[in-house]
Amino acid sequence: MLKKYCALFLLALLPFSLRAWGVMGHRTVAKIAQNHLKKSTKRQIAQLLGTETIPLVSTWADEARYSSEYKETAPWHFANLPDGLGYEQFSTQLKALTVPNAYQALQQNIQILKDPAKSKDEKVVALKFVIHLVGDVHQPMHVSRAEDQGGNKIQAKYQGKETNLHSLWDSGLVEYQGYTYSEMAQAYDHVRGSQQKQWQAADPVQWMFESYQISQQLYAEAAKGTDFDFRYTPAHLPTVQERITQAGIRLAGVLNSIYG
Repeated sequence: MLKKYCALFLLALLPFSLRAWGVMGHRTVAKIAQNHLKKSTKRQIAQLLGTETIPLVSTWADEARYSSEYKETAPWHFANLPDGLGYEQFSTQLKALTVPNAYQALQQNIQILKDPAKSKDEKVVALKFVIHLVGDVHQPMHVSRAEDQGGNKIQAKYQGKETNLHSLWDSGLVEYQGYTYSEMAQAYDHVRGSQQKQWQAADPVQWMFESYQISQQLYAEAAKGTDFDFRYTPAHLPTVQERITQAGIRLAGVLNSIYG
């Protein structure tokens, strides 16, 4: 028990830059997804999660990776690729990565959920990873460059406070509006059916290329200066909103395709 509380204490001390979208963003993604699940999907997920909910398990993968049991999953939360790639180059290099990465981990865990030979315990873990990783790959700085650790090494000021580019996109912009995750989901989840189908028709490579294109833009902006003032937030909130909403809609599509 003491070890458990010590682990939780140490987790609380970790920088938010290690958690894509932060707690708020991940739970909003999961809540939006939950709004679009078929009844059969909800029923089968409930059989796996029991009393836990999709929004509340959405951050489990971030918490678990600091344990000895899941420490090898730390690289699962991002993918690093060089600058200046077009879609075909990006797709080829992403699929050719030999180091553990978010694309590989997402595919692996989806396959576990589809495999009737896997145990319930294995599927519970895989489901929690899928819920989390779909959110991760929609955070632009999680599909970016290795040399600056996805923007973690790019020091910045945000309205006079010290931060870094990665942390700013993980939590700074998400928390700006002061919503709870339920309020944020309610505010964001107003996408027409035709748009939802278009988003869900794209595959994870496309999702990640979208994030890569945005991170390329963010790097270009940061190269001009990283003392971000009051103009930065309104300029980028539409992107934050779209990426969180896309992640939720696409997560629902993935889960419905497995269970629906």
